[in-house]
Amino acid sequence: MGREAPVYGDEIYEIEVERLGNNAEGVGRIDGFTVFVPGALPGERVRLKIGVVKKRYAIGAVVKRLTDSPDRVVPRCPIYEMCGGCQLQHLSYSAQLAVKRRQVIDAIERIGGLKDILIHPVKGMENPWNYRNKMQFPVGLAGGNIAIGCYAGGSHVIIDTEDCCIQRSGNNDLANAMREAVKKFGIPVYHEDRHTGVLRHIMGRVGKNGEIMAVLVTAVPELRRSKEIVHFLRQKLPHLVSVQQNIQTYRNNVVLGRETRLLWGKPTIQDSIGRLHFHISPRSFFQVNTAQAEVLYRQALDYAALTGRETVLDVYCGTGTITSFLAQRARRAIGIEIVAPAIRDAQKNARDNHVKNAEFLVGDATDVMPRLYRDGIRPDVVVVDPPRAGCTPPVLHSIIAMHPRRIVYVSCNPASLGRDLAILDRLGYQTIEAQPVDMFPMTSHVETVSLLVLRNHVAHVNIDVNVEELVQDKRGQATYGQIQEYVKEHTGLNVTHLNIVQIKRKCGIIERENYDLPKSDDSRQPNCTKEKEEAIMEAFKHFGLS
Repeated sequence: MGREAPVYGDEIYEIEVERLGNNAEGVGRIDGFTVFVPGALPGERVRLKIGVVKKRYAIGAVVKRLTDSPDRVVPRCPIYEMCGGCQLQHLSYSAQLAVKRRQVIDAIERIGGLKDILIHPVKGMENPWNYRNKMQFPVGLAGGNIAIGCYAGGSHVIIDTEDCCIQRSGNNDLANAMREAVKKFGIPVYHEDRHTGVLRHIMGRVGKNGEIMAVLVTAVPELRRSKEIVHFLRQKLPHLVSVQQNIQTYRNNVVLGRETRLLWGKPTIQDSIGRLHFHISPRSFFQVNTAQAEVLYRQALDYAALTGRETVLDVYCGTGTITSFLAQRARRAIGIEIVAPAIRDAQKNARDNHVKNAEFLVGDATDVMPRLYRDGIRPDVVVVDPPRAGCTPPVLHSIIAMHPRRIVYVSCNPASLGRDLAILDRLGYQTIEAQPVDMFPMTSHVETVSLLVLRNHVAHVNIDVNVEELVQDKRGQATYGQIQEYVKEHTGLNVTHLNIVQIKRKCGIIERENYDLPKSDDSRQPNCTKEKEEAIMEAFKHFGLS
């Protein structure tokens, strides 16, 4: 029998907040039992009402703050407490940077088991507002009115947003113009529960000199009155250069579908990092904070310590931004990316920037890396910038087999970073230092660039690798066991393989043919509960599967 929780739902307690959790919620203890307190800050004593009680933790809502942290500030955004787009506007910016550094330290020490690693202070922004060059706002109804904005925290309730404090002004202008267009042209908005309506999301991208790309994500192939809508947007937005329609017909939470149609203007917009210019299409990955992207990439370039004679491998290269940066100081640069449109953009970007020593490969790094090893590619430096789930085992083991002298690991998730640094450490690569960069002010997220070098004592050891064993299931970057563990740890729920399969199918994450199908036509499979579905969806998001 496990220990019974010392707190009860709907009861009032007092608690001292000790630290911030990974999602910027306050964390304290009652009789040694963990309690999460959204909105509370370290050092504050609060009176709270317990709302959720699980086996390992509880969640409470602040009834009254009894003491205030000296780092507490008044949020700039008037809808901050309702909106889930930001998590840290109530914390001073200097304190945000300190919290994010501590987050990286804790992950490397606690998850990675690595001590005495030099973790530099976070490189922040001089002006940490209106930095996002990319907007993805859901569209729906709230109280019978058109709502375009962010979801409320932990829900799919849309908070109508007219002036988001972290979005570039062009994105806010686009959202407001589309709110008018929906009313003017009677565009049916998407209803998530019923899977009805037309307009699901508005995606905006702001490039060099304020150029705006508008992407209208629809649940059906036909967007009626599209020419009139385009004309209206052009009148409202003088910096508009591209209007596109993306078709997403699946009943899931994935924002973009596979098909994109150009309705008017240019297929891409341009942005600049340093002296390099980049073409960006709707599906292309490009850092959302252009100013801090340059800080991040220069840090990666510094850690690579190139002399002009090296072969560099850039894994998960996106539109080739880091690849082109590296190519400026390398003999040869190779980028790998699974998204074909992003690779096409990368190739065009390289041509436009007169980068002739960069090449790009389309494919899943899990497949491509073992193949490159088999083909004799032995880079001097490897740069990885994986999704939140981190690198797959085949990627890590292929890197080890290639025997580079340096690895530069760019991470958007301290937890998976700590895990992967531990794996690489066991395989002969020592983490020298890490430099966090604040790519996402006012949120709980932090980007980190880490430098790893080959230890002297393994410098001449041949590592035997069975390349064929490196090829694994490509359905995702997390095993069923990992998903189950994540759900258990964060919610206390036990989910089955069947539950995960059901939600994968619902989200359009395709399973192998006949995988986990019932053995007879009349077999009945229990449906996954709503609570378990939400928990599994959160795990998918954590591991980069949605």
